[in-house]
Amino acid sequence: MQGVFAKNVSFTEFKLNGFHTLGEWRHMLFIPYFLMFLLSMIGNSTLLYVIVANKALHSPMFVLIGLMAVVDLGAPVIFVPHMLLNFLFDWKGISLLGCLIQMLCIHYSGSCQCTLLLCMALDRYFAICRPLFYHKNMEIANVLKYMIVPLVRNFVLITTVVCLAGRLSYCATNLIDHCFCEHMALVQLACGDTSINNLVGLLTAFLITAVDFLFIILSYVIIFISVLKSGKTHLKAMNTCITHIIVITFSMIFALMTFVSYRIRNDVAPSSRILLSTMYLLFPSCCNPIIYGLRTKEIRHHFLKLIQHLKILPM
Repeated sequence: MQGVFAKNVSFTEFKLNGFHTLGEWRHMLFIPYFLMFLLSMIGNSTLLYVIVANKALHSPMFVLIGLMAVVDLGAPVIFVPHMLLNFLFDWKGISLLGCLIQMLCIHYSGSCQCTLLLCMALDRYFAICRPLFYHKNMEIANVLKYMIVPLVRNFVLITTVVCLAGRLSYCATNLIDHCFCEHMALVQLACGDTSINNLVGLLTAFLITAVDFLFIILSYVIIFISVLKSGKTHLKAMNTCITHIIVITFSMIFALMTFVSYRIRNDVAPSSRILLSTMYLLFPSCCNPIIYGLRTKEIRHHFLKLIQHLKILPM
């Protein structure tokens, strides 16, 4: 009788139990993740300040890089502080509502990164392939118009995924084998049929990540063909394209590996899967300001001017 009653009880409080197989060594994870979080905060804050403070960097491309810095500042804040407290003090508890809100924020911020990368690719397309119409097509008002449809698409799909997860009954266990509330990490704890959740999750991944990635690839293929036809005319502009491709490549590799690890039965250790998930969210936030700062000549120039200015200030 007690067993039947237990099956009908749905947990509303959960424990984030990621990396539990490491035992006492789990506490040591605080150090690398804290350093990455600190690098992300300092790097993106500096990048955003440099772009906002210099009117010469208020062109569409740099505005998009600034928006990426805003997303990269927000994404780690959603889950890293709680994760660090978990590592240090074993603060594992999270409510179902808190878990769903965290899930919505994490996945939506990830989708915003895809949308911004797509807009950056569009910016480079107009700059290299349609230079005479660049300023007309890439005015701030037009850029916002380009972003509205993808952002609404992202919100509708991810909200649907989260709402469907919230309707499930969680009666198997309340231990989430993760450091934050990732969609499949929570759904796999549900008792009952989760086929709709898996289907909508796959559809969301395709309509956001895969579709945006295909358009990004298409735009860069067109750009490369245009550059090859024009000789060395646009080689300088290609430097920014290479920067974007580096960021996209790392982001997509982590996203694909994380996505596949949940849906293919294999011998991947849970800790490895969790590491991939955290790197998918945290690694781009750490690397984007470094990559854009070092490879984008204009940003690097203004950053060096800022450093020189700080050196001559009286103590």
